[in-house]
Amino acid sequence: MIIILAMKKIKKSINFQFTLNKVIKYLVLSDLVFYTGWGLISPLFAIFVLESIIGGSAFAVGMAAGINLIIRSLLRVPFGIYADKNQKIAYHLMLWGLFISAFIPIGYIFANSVWDIYILQAILGAVLAMSTAGWTAIYSRHLDKKKESTEWGIDAVAVGIGPGIAGMVGGTLITYFSFNLAFTLVAIIGLIGVALLLFIKKDILKKNNLIPSFNALRYYKNHTKHI
Repeated sequence: MIIILAMKKIKKSINFQFTLNKVIKYLVLSDLVFYTGWGLISPLFAIFVLESIIGGSAFAVGMAAGINLIIRSLLRVPFGIYADKNQKIAYHLMLWGLFISAFIPIGYIFANSVWDIYILQAILGAVLAMSTAGWTAIYSRHLDKKKESTEWGIDAVAVGIGPGIAGMVGGTLITYFSFNLAFTLVAIIGLIGVALLLFIKKDILKKNNLIPSFNALRYYKNHTKHI
């Protein structure tokens, strides 16, 4: 009886409303679509390098991953400082960063040597640093009060489950068709994710004021995405 009463009290004290404001909703949806697309190839990228690229080896795979992450890490804070200036800057960093990164998979189709892969990974790291800086600046600015952790959690679920399911689909797709088809689909899905951001352009730019400089950096540790 005591346990039941305690459970009822806990239930009343917790707010189960998951209604998201428009900006947060579209940012999460864009993330879900964009990173689900990349999930088609991310787990299998090493196989592509080993089987399809001249000079492909475990060393080359490690170098490609390292180049991507190191450049992304080095540029993330400078882009974050720039994104913190105002909403317009943050929005364009996010939009153009994701737009350019959506075409990287097309580059994989035409890549022949490991140096082609290294260059593409370097570009990918740079533009994802750019897009993530803008995205976190806007997302942290529009979080609903007393729902901050929940709304960060919802996005974390989106960029976890989507790519997870896509990884299984991608394995089947590549087994029965080809890497080129998978790369093309990643690009198309990525562009759909970018297009979703256009629906909140007016909502973001109408609040073209200063963003507290700590926001993007504060949440970066909890919102690092890896491709």
